[in-house]
Amino acid sequence: MKKFFAIPLAGGKLTQHFGRCEQFAVVETEDGKILGTQILTPPEHQPGAYPRFLAERGVDIVLAGGMGPQAVNLFAQNGIQVYLGIQADKPERLVAAYLNNDLRPGLNQCDEHKN
Repeated sequence: MKKFFAIPLAGGKLTQHFGRCEQFAVVETEDGKILGTQILTPPEHQPGAYPRFLAERGVDIVLAGGMGPQAVNLFAQNGIQVYLGIQADKPERLVAAYLNNDLRPGLNQCDEHKN
């Protein structure tokens, strides 16, 4: 079964600031193996834009450092699971960790940076 993962990037690695990402890596997997990665430039950041953009591309799972509750809800409405508190790393390494049950979500990084 194919699954598509999206990872927000800055400098080629997962960025902790989801709404300010430079690109998305969309990693295609099937039967526990990575088939390939596509790098996409996101649309202008507006409420709901990223969930629609990624849903239109068949994304099933988002791995992110953090995001606001509205974004999490919008992804859920689009049938996309969100894992938060993921540490910065290359997209393929993060997806491989997920596929091997070694990915350890943590605290929502957006909650960590509130003043």
